Amino acid sequence: MKSHPSSIIHPKAQVASSVSVGPYAVIGEEVEIGEDCEILSHVVLEGPAKIGKQNRFFPFVSIGQAPQDLKYRGERTGIEIGNANTFREYVTVNRGTVQAGEVTRIGDHNLLMAYVHVAHDCQLGSHIIMANGASLAGHVEIGDYANVGAFCGVHQFTRLGAYCFLGAYTVINKDILPYMKTTADRPMTVLGANRIGLERAGLAKSDIDELDAAFRLLSRSKLNTTQALEAIEARRFASVHVKNLVEFIKTSERGVAK
Repeated sequence: MKSHPSSIIHPKAQVASSVSVGPYAVIGEEVEIGEDCEILSHVVLEGPAKIGKQNRFFPFVSIGQAPQDLKYRGERTGIEIGNANTFREYVTVNRGTVQAGEVTRIGDHNLLMAYVHVAHDCQLGSHIIMANGASLAGHVEIGDYANVGAFCGVHQFTRLGAYCFLGAYTVINKDILPYMKTTADRPMTVLGANRIGLERAGLAKSDIDELDAAFRLLSRSKLNTTQALEAIEARRFASVHVKNLVEFIKTSERGVAK
């Protein structure tokens, strides 16, 4: 391990030999850090925390602090982070609570830009981008390849579906449809399939076309949600992504923005 003399590393922390630790960084007890991570100046990592390989932590990132939850009474809770994530300046990620499984999780290959906040018990997938200042309340779930715009505020217990795109400053208090673009208009407005993002992620044109057709039944027809789902299923779309969209809506507890 290559560490700056001013860094503070708890003797019980488990830090791989290829990790670099910058000036004034603090690594607490019960922190596990995998190979090839880069920890720049003034980063604070507290445990229990399991951090995978090839993660980069920019100055003043704070990971693994106690949850900002009035129910929290000092219980032993944790955080799990996968591989190849980037945490830019002043990102904060809190540990979980005993009421919700005890663990905040972040997958692989995510980019959390400056001043992003991830609260207790959030569950993030992989290949997610969260732009500057986006904030998640507790218990939020985000699917793979989601793109969260700058300064979005996400209400607790909401879900952001895979491949969704949220415009900047959107306030989210309902589940956000996977594969779709949603804007900050009041109320939120869904604009259809996130075609450019889906193409970049490798979805076939036929999948994207069917998602657009399903969206029109859901949001541009005069059908209510139950009727729209019946109409979508009656069309027998071939795309597995349409099936995922339908399942996401059926399992929503807060309702979906559409």
